[in-house]
Amino acid sequence: MFDRLEARESRHRELEILLQDPEVISNSTRYRAAVKEHGSLAKMVGVYRQFKEVQQALQEAKSIMADGDEELAEYARGEVEILSKRLEETERRLEDLILSEEEGGDRNAIMEIRAGTGGDEASLFAADLYRMYTKFAERRGWKVDVLEAVRTNLDGLKEAIISVQGDGAFRELQFESGGHRVQRVPKTEAQGRIHTSAATVAVLPEAEEVDIDINPNDIRVDTMRAGGPGGQSVNKTSSAVRMTHIPTGIVVKCQDEKSQHKNRAKALRILRSRLLDKAEREEAEKRGDLRRTLIGSGDRSQRIRTYNFPQNRVTDHRIHLAVHQLENVLAGHLDELVGKLLEHDRKIRLQAKS
Repeated sequence: MFDRLEARESRHRELEILLQDPEVISNSTRYRAAVKEHGSLAKMVGVYRQFKEVQQALQEAKSIMADGDEELAEYARGEVEILSKRLEETERRLEDLILSEEEGGDRNAIMEIRAGTGGDEASLFAADLYRMYTKFAERRGWKVDVLEAVRTNLDGLKEAIISVQGDGAFRELQFESGGHRVQRVPKTEAQGRIHTSAATVAVLPEAEEVDIDINPNDIRVDTMRAGGPGGQSVNKTSSAVRMTHIPTGIVVKCQDEKSQHKNRAKALRILRSRLLDKAEREEAEKRGDLRRTLIGSGDRSQRIRTYNFPQNRVTDHRIHLAVHQLENVLAGHLDELVGKLLEHDRKIRLQAKS
């Protein structure tokens, strides 16, 4: 771990010099990339320097204890106890920062929520999940941008794609990827029978221009009129955009804005993030270190959570955690679920490194 931290500190110093280089400053793309890298390293380097300061102070306190002066040794013993605890806390912060860096923890997140099996009830459940995540983001102080939303006649959502921007957004939301199931009596059910419906969630690290360079010749853009549930919400102009990345076959469609230009920009944000996610997964597979933990696959076909209304229970099947506060969870109080998932993942990954 410490070899890696020394390398980060050395790179941070290099970037400080680069950011004062007139040649770098005059190149906007290079300068933007250097600023971004410098900023991403700053927190880790700062904590690492604190760690070294505490470590040095601890060594000095231990030396005083060994000198034989009883009065000074008594004082030093108290310092050793305090500094030892502080060193442990700082080391844990460094471990968390390294793990977070490996998972793109400093990135914003792109969330894709889609109705699954269950007809109208599935689209209503997808809308519930959308509200749950936006409320959670609001409580965290994060910014949410709606990139795409395909609504249904019953105030449901066939699909919603949102950008969640803020410190720790991807790190905290990454384990929401997978299949979500709801068990409840639908509003459309006249006889009071419990139905089971599903929705899927995918969470991607949001890419920036400096992360993914897309050749314009590799993109095919088709325009069309926006679809929807009807009425005034249907755009009469060809503002909807379907963007196809020819080398990978990845397709993105955006129609939420009335402006074709805005839909193009949003489609490009989504495409860039999907390409980054694909590249990172492929690279991890090549290195052979793609995480095998129960909460790290991100497979949409994997059922990860059940929301059971009759029993007022939310169950996360990966870590066998049941929370008996369903309405609170749907109101955006995901702290317990998110915290337990992060802690479980942290333990597994640290065990794998030891």
